[in-house]
Amino acid sequence: MPRSQRNDNFIDKTFTVIADLILKILPVSKKTKEAFAYYRDGMSAQSEGAYAEALENYYEALRLEEDPYDKSYTFYNIALIHTSNGDQTKALEYYRQALDLNPKMPQALNNMAVIYHAQGEQAAEQGDMEMAEALFDQAAFYWKQAIRLAPDNYIEAQNWLKTTGRSKLDILI
Repeated sequence: MPRSQRNDNFIDKTFTVIADLILKILPVSKKTKEAFAYYRDGMSAQSEGAYAEALENYYEALRLEEDPYDKSYTFYNIALIHTSNGDQTKALEYYRQALDLNPKMPQALNNMAVIYHAQGEQAAEQGDMEMAEALFDQAAFYWKQAIRLAPDNYIEAQNWLKTTGRSKLDILI
């Protein structure tokens, strides 16, 4: 039984019913419907912390999905799992893949900036200020792009950019 059919959460069940109805009405291929079912089951597993199961579903969704925009969100969710698991290198790789398909995804840009900022903090704590500054510059690069896409969001990042003097850097998108 698919995960979406065994979920006890009212909101998830409602979403599943509505999504299934829409899929029946819309003229989409069987492959697209399957991809969405795997994506939906991945989201359900991810929300419950069942990351291995979520990844299996997301990888299957990626295999079936043809739409680049939809794939970008699958890559993004995979990156979130790797971030949660502490694998920042893999997370950055998947955020980049999401952005390759959908460059207007501020949440991926923000999450990349957060990773680079955290790595910069670690480098600073270890006394490697040159590396810390390079990582902080990377964080600034991604935060500035995220802020350009969503100017009302990421207030803490905007303040950090101002207080560190990085808000004046000219970054081309």
